[in-house]
Amino acid sequence: QVQLVESGGGSVQAGGSLRLSCAASGLPGSSYCMGWFRQAAGKEREWVSVITAYDTTAYADSVKGRFTISRDGAKTTLYLQMNSLKPEDTAMYYCAADLSRRYCVRTVAEFGYWGQGTQVTVSS
Repeated sequence: QVQLVESGGGSVQAGGSLRLSCAASGLPGSSYCMGWFRQAAGKEREWVSVITAYDTTAYADSVKGRFTISRDGAKTTLYLQMNSLKPEDTAMYYCAADLSRRYCVRTVAEFGYWGQGTQVTVSS
């Protein structure tokens, strides 16, 4: 049974940093795409960053240069380092896995497994 559990969210002031973690269990091997998505109040869920089975990464324009996605050597924990946070980064952040492909399709519908989310609030 696949489980994704996020942690590390919280409240920070603009310009601050947070590091989100996603502990993964029950995943079959390590050859798949994982990603971070976020959903602000009243808005649709959007992709933030993805990492392929080959550890190549991609970022949404809104976070490029400020956020970094990574995972540990065993590929059981996914991270999102968030620097220079802005109020518009306020959202629930979700970890997700797409076990059907090694490269990533950056759409919500392609990710079949989701964590419960962790709230990030950035105040100005």
